[in-house]
Amino acid sequence: MVEEQVILVNEYDEQIGLMPKMEAHEKAVLHRAFSVFVFNTKNELMLQQRAAHKYHSPLLWTNTCCSHQRDGESNIEAGTRRLKEEMGFTTDLKETTSFIYKAPFDNGLTEHELDHIMLGYYENEPIINKQEVEDWKWMPLEDVKHDINVHPEQYTAWFKIIFEKFYNYINTNA
Repeated sequence: MVEEQVILVNEYDEQIGLMPKMEAHEKAVLHRAFSVFVFNTKNELMLQQRAAHKYHSPLLWTNTCCSHQRDGESNIEAGTRRLKEEMGFTTDLKETTSFIYKAPFDNGLTEHELDHIMLGYYENEPIINKQEVEDWKWMPLEDVKHDINVHPEQYTAWFKIIFEKFYNYINTNA
């Protein structure tokens, strides 16, 4: 199986190359990524718990889904594809904002990403892919914010950064 490639970018989100995903995480090279946040009509956020065998952040709670765009794929196409692969459904997604973050992990890998945030809406239960997702739940945004403050070790690095930087933005756009 050919290793997935990530899109290397500069700080302006201009593509400057491709690199195998693991190599990019080993070298902490800036690359394009996305985070999808799906809400229901009660303004609850669908969270996923990452599968136990993930190479970083296993069993941590995070946003509905996240991953990397493929070469030639738009942010919306990538978010739609991965939402279907991980959570078993599709919905219309809206691009909102993006930011750069860098988060080293205990295993020597580092996420250094220009992360595009997308929002969507869905009312039903997902059909999770157990290879990717351990569990899921709906949670009101205020409860998520409180739980991150009380139990930060239970959440992914990027999710905590997004919540800290963009909570008000996500809350008003959800």
